[in-house]
Amino acid sequence: MADDQSREDLEEELRVVEDDIASVRPELKEMRRRIGDRDEGATDPAESAAMIENADEQEALLGQLEERRAVLLRRLGRE
Repeated sequence: MADDQSREDLEEELRVVEDDIASVRPELKEMRRRIGDRDEGATDPAESAAMIENADEQEALLGQLEERRAVLLRRLGRE
């Protein structure tokens, strides 16, 4: 392996990243649903913009987590 991380450390990090992905995905899905739901969603343009910005940030986080998972899988020889 390229650095001092042991296989066990990589496996643990992968588990944590996969757990994070599993929790962020449904949260993001719910945020996007609420943005589109006029009865439950934002009541004014500023609140709507804040909700969209928050969902975009969560989407970016999800992308980073998925990228980290891909790196870990490659380092573990699983991809």
